[in-house]
Amino acid sequence: MLYSHPSRMAAYNTWANARLYDAATALNDFERKRDVKAYFTSLHGTLNHMLTADRIWLKRLTGEGDAPDRLDATLFDQFSDLREAREVEDKRLMDYAAEVRADQLEDTLEYVNTRGEAKALPLGVVLTHLYNHQTHHRGQATHILRQLGVAEPPSLDLLYFALPTA
Repeated sequence: MLYSHPSRMAAYNTWANARLYDAATALNDFERKRDVKAYFTSLHGTLNHMLTADRIWLKRLTGEGDAPDRLDATLFDQFSDLREAREVEDKRLMDYAAEVRADQLEDTLEYVNTRGEAKALPLGVVLTHLYNHQTHHRGQATHILRQLGVAEPPSLDLLYFALPTA
C-alpha cells in the first residue's frame, strides 16, 4: 500500500498505540494507575493525556469532536473504555490524514491553545508535532511498563512498522 506522509504516520501511530495498549493489558488496574512519579503520574494518566492531546488537535483540525480544556484531563477511568476511545481517535486521525494533500501542508492552521492564546502554524508542522507528541509519550509509557514489571515492552520504532510495508 502506498501512503502519503501524513497517512503513513497516522497508520504508524495506530499500530504503535495498539501494541502499547496490548502490553498494558499485562498489568492490573491498580498497577496501571500506580503513581510512578511520571509527568502524568501513572501509565493510565499518560495514556489519558495522549488521548486528550489528540482530541484537542483533531478538534482544531476538523472542527469536530470533543476537546478537553486541560491537558491532564482524565477522560476515562476504566482501561477498557480508554482503549476503545483510543481506537476511535486513531481511526479519526487515519481518516483525516488520508484526506490531506501535499499542497496543504504549508497552509496555516490558526487555533487557540489551552491557555487561550491565539497561535498559527503550518499544517505540516502541526501534524509532525501531533505524531512526535505521541511518540514522546509512548516512550514514557514504555519506561513505565518496564518499571511496573513488564519485562519486554514492545518495540514501537517506526522502522518496525515500516520495514514490512515499505
